[in-house]
Amino acid sequence: MTVTFRDRAVLIDGTLVLADLHFGRGATSAVEAPIEDGRDMIDRLDDLLDSMAPRTVALAGDVLHAFDTVPSMVDDRLAALEERVIDADAELIVVAGNHDTMLGEVWDGPIADRYRIDDRTVVVHGHERPAVEAERYVLGHDHPAIEIQGTRRPCFLQGPGGPDGSDVLVLPSFNRFTAGVPINEMGATDFQSPLIVAADPLEPIVRDERADETLQFPPLGTFRNHL
Repeated sequence: MTVTFRDRAVLIDGTLVLADLHFGRGATSAVEAPIEDGRDMIDRLDDLLDSMAPRTVALAGDVLHAFDTVPSMVDDRLAALEERVIDADAELIVVAGNHDTMLGEVWDGPIADRYRIDDRTVVVHGHERPAVEAERYVLGHDHPAIEIQGTRRPCFLQGPGGPDGSDVLVLPSFNRFTAGVPINEMGATDFQSPLIVAADPLEPIVRDERADETLQFPPLGTFRNHL
């Protein structure tokens, strides 16, 4: 199975997975001038579509930010996202997260609770255990980041940390304005997702887009002792 890490997203056998877009976060923030409106994510998705040519794009939950309101710009951003995916000859799959209580108000396509990439791999949001078992779960929800020498970097986490010996691949939030949660000292019970049952085997992976490098670190159980 081929896995490619790029810009807070992952490509698995032709499926590009993004998690935790949180559209509308800026409009519902407490600051007077919203810090983002989603255009950055659309532009970056464009780059991923061009460079990776996926057959499928799966949004792994928390497409929206607010639970009880949908800012007006969200409709336009979702429409633009769908248009870019269609123009790239890819299929768009939308998986609901715990923030997506009003997603049906702005998205008239199918909304799933999971998406199976292949016989081994299932994409979920991660806020609850899915009704199906898998050898590997690809999820978001926890917004992982790692602090190295005082600098916080969004990271992926992968390894045999899931239920019943399964692997997990946890994605950072695709929204660059969503603060990541430092995982340096976290144990399994510190994660919000019930799919994380062991933290020590999880390997942090940091994508450096400027250097075009994917940096893979030792499992947390070893790596945290060197920080």
